[in-house]
Amino acid sequence: QLQASGGGLVQAGGSLRLSCAASGRTFRNYAVGWFRQAPGKDREFVAALTRGGGSTRYPDSVKGRFSISRDNAKNTVYLQMNILKPEDTAVYYCAAGERVIMSSLPHFWSYDYWGQGTQVTVSS
Repeated sequence: QLQASGGGLVQAGGSLRLSCAASGRTFRNYAVGWFRQAPGKDREFVAALTRGGGSTRYPDSVKGRFSISRDNAKNTVYLQMNILKPEDTAVYYCAAGERVIMSSLPHFWSYDYWGQGTQVTVSS
């Protein structure tokens, strides 16, 4: 069970931090990814953290602006989003996978568990 939160309305250039809390699972045993989906568009990879948290991966569209991190004590993964743009507007989902290798991190079908999504709206 994953619970995503932290979405909201923000002006372009602003920041938001999304949280993904896990219950019934120990997050450090899973690779964790964030994906987003805008209306009429395909689900898009945003960020991922490998099992154990040793490596991260981002697409070029968010590299340098977004950062994924994990707090093992709180069993929570965060997505810090800075310098937000209107094109970042979407529903954001967190996902966890038990056996996701590095090359598979950007692929949504690699993940076993999904949160319910949180809306992020960036106004221009």
